[in-house]
Amino acid sequence: MDELESRLTKCFETVFPALPVSAIPLSSQATLGAWDSVATVTLVHVIEDEFGFELDLDLLPELDSFTRILAYVRTQA
Repeated sequence: MDELESRLTKCFETVFPALPVSAIPLSSQATLGAWDSVATVTLVHVIEDEFGFELDLDLLPELDSFTRILAYVRTQA
């Protein structure tokens, strides 16, 4: 796990504390019942604070999994 993935994992741990760390890389809106609209807004803010950039809110429908968010974060780093 590289630094970006580790930092993003911590963001997910903050928003989804009941989710086992081992399940975070496989998580998505489709597989995680706790990932609702409130969790999305919270996750966006946590990620923005952690990485120091604003997420493009137009892309939120596409940023629906840990994997896709990680790919996006990599493009911003």
